[in-house]
Amino acid sequence: MSAIDSFLASGTPRFSDPRIAELASTQGAEAAWRQALANDPANAIAAVQGDFAVGLREPSGRTFLAVDRFAVRTLCYRVVQGQLHFAARADALAPADAQADIDPQAIFDYLYFHAIPSPRTIYKDVHRLPPGHYALFENGRLTVKPYWTPSFTEPKSPSFEALRDEFRQLLQEAVAKELDGGKPACFLSGGTDSSTVAGFIAKTAGKVDTYSIGFDAQGYDEMEFARIAARHFKTQHHEYYVTPDDLVRSIADVARHFDQPFGNSSALPAYYCARMARNDGVTKLLAGDGGDELFGGNSRYAKQRIFGWYGHIPGFARKGLMEPLLNNAVAAKIPLVRKASSYVEQASVPMPDRMQMYNLVLRLNVQSVFTPAFLSRIDLGEPLRLQRAVWQSTTQCSHLNQQLAFEWRFTLAESDLPKVLGATSFADVGVGFPFLDENLVAFSTRLPTEYKLKGLKLRWFFKEALRGFLPDEIITKKKQGFGLPFGVWATRDEKLKALASDSLNSLATRGVVRADFIKVLLAEKLPEHPGYYGEMVWILMMLEQWLQARAPSYRMG
Repeated sequence: MSAIDSFLASGTPRFSDPRIAELASTQGAEAAWRQALANDPANAIAAVQGDFAVGLREPSGRTFLAVDRFAVRTLCYRVVQGQLHFAARADALAPADAQADIDPQAIFDYLYFHAIPSPRTIYKDVHRLPPGHYALFENGRLTVKPYWTPSFTEPKSPSFEALRDEFRQLLQEAVAKELDGGKPACFLSGGTDSSTVAGFIAKTAGKVDTYSIGFDAQGYDEMEFARIAARHFKTQHHEYYVTPDDLVRSIADVARHFDQPFGNSSALPAYYCARMARNDGVTKLLAGDGGDELFGGNSRYAKQRIFGWYGHIPGFARKGLMEPLLNNAVAAKIPLVRKASSYVEQASVPMPDRMQMYNLVLRLNVQSVFTPAFLSRIDLGEPLRLQRAVWQSTTQCSHLNQQLAFEWRFTLAESDLPKVLGATSFADVGVGFPFLDENLVAFSTRLPTEYKLKGLKLRWFFKEALRGFLPDEIITKKKQGFGLPFGVWATRDEKLKALASDSLNSLATRGVVRADFIKVLLAEKLPEHPGYYGEMVWILMMLEQWLQARAPSYRMG
């Protein structure tokens, strides 16, 4: 473990107090932070905008830590012999014998979420500060609390025209804030968010370089949409097609770059995209992450609204008629009744518990996946308890807004942002997220629910507000992004197949997953449904690759 530091800061904080802002520009970040947090740090931190992480130890030993609202900048901590140690990465706080400190619960959380959500990390006594939280360590006592939670207030008589004009202005301002003075550039998947960012960079800077990744695999490549956006905004467009050989060459390196196991498969194409930009002289890329979660752009939001309709059916009809008739094993076997049975089964489970019904690990049956020794060391209910706590932290709002706030934590802060941040840092490129600008986030919280999801129309306001600015083809396209065709390739490319097989068989020797499950997964399930089971192969492979690099001797005791 590294020596104890008294100050650590990262990111680009914006201080609302002009005196503190002046201090930051004249005397530096440490002087500004110490002054800003001198009196009431828990309240003072709520006034700081931008992306930031700060750790500050006072001469008295009192230590204060905080990260921004989406944990764009991260901070980990560990209490050692009565002192709070802190660092940007979890591995910086790990003991010399790291494998002895690997937390089995964190491994299960990783396989459940495809990442390890805060506050847990892969190491037993190392914690990660959750987004929008602070930690105060004083007199041997550690307090960790949120300083910000989303709050939604919807107008009674909204004006579409006024909101549209404000939205466009906020977008332009947010993009302008993120440009660093170097070559204006952004990721461009061809989706609504990245195309919007590209368009506003072009409008702000007069020019923009765009970077796109493609895949030579049916159903995965959307390069044509990126080209449509590039032509529309007259960008300097750059393309790279990722191949199975690229994966074989880079999987181990990308896995070990993260401070703990990370299973979002889009990290690989994002890395190749960022590397292309870096080789082109780009110092900072802007990304479109956050648009879906702020403005209602994922199909699962419409899906959950349909399940929500079930609650409007009178209770006597649900409990006395529909559930007895449809929610049973016999109904599930009748083809014409199966869909109705599935609907009732899912709709009867409240959120966020319903999300577990789609979880890959649970659907595969944990007893079939994991060894008895591993199962004896973990709590299967821990992920759901965390999800319930996050779900309940945002109330007094519509069901959709509650779901959006939930995804700000689990989709954005714990998965999508670390993916982009890890990929760009590995390529040595900075990254900015205009959609996470505080003013845009605040705007989204006062947008009517029906403007986000109008009936079953996703992100209605966003698309209508940008109609005429974005190409029509982009507005009407289905969401895809930089999805990786790993499962398809792993059944066809011999080198990639060998890497996956070797990784999973090696993981089976560690006593975490069952060897017979690995055999069935690779020999039967993956070839039958490569798109679905490829995700399971991927997260297991990335776990093993990380362990090989960071804790090669790890075995279940």
